[in-house]
Amino acid sequence: MNDKILRFAGSILLCSLLLALLASCFSDEGNQGGKAVVAPAPQAAEEVPGGEPAAVSYTVDEQPGKVYYEIFVRSFYDTNGDGIGDLNGVTAKLDYLKELGIGGIWLMPINASPSYHSYDTTDYYAVNPEYGTLDDLKKLMDEAHKRDIKVIMDLVVNHTSKEHPWFKEALADENSPYRSWYTFAKSDEQVRADGALGGDPWHGFGSYKYLGVFWEGMPDLNFDEPKVREEMIKIGQFWLGQGLDGFRLDAAKHIYGDFASTASTPEIQVKNKAWWQAFRAGMNKVKPDVYLIGEVWDSLTVIAPYFDHALDSAFHFDLAGRLLSAADAEQDVDLAFSLGRAYGVYEKSSGGNFVDAPFLSNHDQNRVMTVLNGNIDHAKMAAAMLLTLPGTPFLYYGEELGMKGAKPDEYIREPMRWYSDPSGGEGQTTWEISRYNAEAGAVSVEAQTEDKQSMLSHYRELIKWRNEEPALSDGGIAEFKLEPANKKLSAYIRVIASERVLVVHNLSGEQQTTDLLPSKTYGMFQELIHATSAKTNLDGSKLTMPAYSTVIIK
Repeated sequence: MNDKILRFAGSILLCSLLLALLASCFSDEGNQGGKAVVAPAPQAAEEVPGGEPAAVSYTVDEQPGKVYYEIFVRSFYDTNGDGIGDLNGVTAKLDYLKELGIGGIWLMPINASPSYHSYDTTDYYAVNPEYGTLDDLKKLMDEAHKRDIKVIMDLVVNHTSKEHPWFKEALADENSPYRSWYTFAKSDEQVRADGALGGDPWHGFGSYKYLGVFWEGMPDLNFDEPKVREEMIKIGQFWLGQGLDGFRLDAAKHIYGDFASTASTPEIQVKNKAWWQAFRAGMNKVKPDVYLIGEVWDSLTVIAPYFDHALDSAFHFDLAGRLLSAADAEQDVDLAFSLGRAYGVYEKSSGGNFVDAPFLSNHDQNRVMTVLNGNIDHAKMAAAMLLTLPGTPFLYYGEELGMKGAKPDEYIREPMRWYSDPSGGEGQTTWEISRYNAEAGAVSVEAQTEDKQSMLSHYRELIKWRNEEPALSDGGIAEFKLEPANKKLSAYIRVIASERVLVVHNLSGEQQTTDLLPSKTYGMFQELIHATSAKTNLDGSKLTMPAYSTVIIK
């Protein structure tokens, strides 16, 4: 009976989301989904008899958000001379992050773990001793909050380390209360073997085998066991009680999605959503404004349900690929159109309470500069697009310097480069020999800080614009059509109830000129307020942009 109910509920959910997606495709200009904040256009283009502007209103999808910075503590900054980054090192560099314009930091896993990356914890209540102590973490949070910087950390609830005491006891004793915290089967038992990430997710141990989708060293927790769910909520509440502002939730769609054949089914989606709703409710008891962002790499119809009283945000993986492709090909990809359709679906699921989370790369992906074949101009344009889009943008440490890196994973998590001298200096981490950034030189904080043309200066300028302009930091997005069309230019409107600005990027290596015709909904854009190039010129409605440049116009 329960299975039938789940299938029925899942089918209704899937159908509703598909209908929402279709409905959003026929929305008018300016109706981009999101929160239903209705505002009049400051200067409409259409006129009524008598020559007065027509009264036009539009729906605003406001998404207040700060710029977040992802930190792999091991690679960031070392304060005790052991070559390994630590929590005190993050504290020591808070002023660097504040100057960059960062409003939040995401700490990759800091719990006790036998691995260098710590995504397989052995103690959910302990700080990795290589990184410091709980007091060090509290000091970091206190100092960050003094600078108006929020702190979230990775919380990995899908699986533990195989060295975790729970799992070791479960292996050793079939009658252990922790046996049901994991999923076991007899070695000859017929079970699904199509792991959600490819390969067989079962791993042998004597006459039994256990489930571990990611790796044999990461056995999956069994969330059908009530005590597991209770414990994970207790763990989350503990860390919020220490002062954290929220969590980045690893493998959020794999709590019940272990197999390729079932991971995206309505039944699994319903169970995953129910779990994260329960987790959210538990966190709200401790911190009503907790920020929860999930790793959910999937289609709109899979992502959207997580915004229903569960997650605030989910990383926008598809958008990351589109931004890098646009920069590399020097071709507009109509960002406002695609985002407007996605937000229409998300709004219907969340009631307007979602916040998008755009990014370019993270600790699981090749670095931006490597993907773009070392082209600094293309990397700058990718950054410009990212930092002028709605939501909470996430930057991967070193991205603001143009650090390179390609898989295997250790080489996309190389030490942050602080000094021009490859041998480093005080605080430089050395836990790993660099393959892609060994020469340091220009790709370092020291070399780029005073260079006005550097990647670091480019990021600082764009984040400064974002922090200064409410429409950039908190606004939704709407389409702006260039006439005639020019695929070398990417243009879109960022809008809040009281203000709207036009963003235009010249993605190409050649000067571009265009006429900015009035928008029927949003009116005229006439005042040039920001430009990455001093050679930019706005003469009436005629905009001339140098190669690889960005402008903001009111």
